[in-house]
Amino acid sequence: MRVKPLELSIRYMEIFYSGNNLEKLTDLLAENLSFRGSLFEFDSSEDYTDSLKKDPPKGMSYEIIKSFEDENSACLIYQFSKGNISTTMAQLFEVKDERISKINLIFDTNAFTK
Repeated sequence: MRVKPLELSIRYMEIFYSGNNLEKLTDLLAENLSFRGSLFEFDSSEDYTDSLKKDPPKGMSYEIIKSFEDENSACLIYQFSKGNISTTMAQLFEVKDERISKINLIFDTNAFTK
């Protein structure tokens, strides 16, 4: 049974926002993952997960506002919170061979510089 893009993206979010067992992300990510965000860019799942292990995502939460999917992608729009920072974020996940191959993270960085 084929894993749907939305299922993969939700599982990614659960692992990422837990801040624990980040090595589990390697089961979800393609080796040649392309990650593009407002602050960081990576061209492999190893570089991406190594970065997360060095600076684990801790003390953050999210609440999904809306989600969409098609055959090969999923989009999550959510409210991100960490301490006194709260902003809307969107992530577009592209899936190939039942692994996340591309992630585009979109948000306004001004919320982090105030």
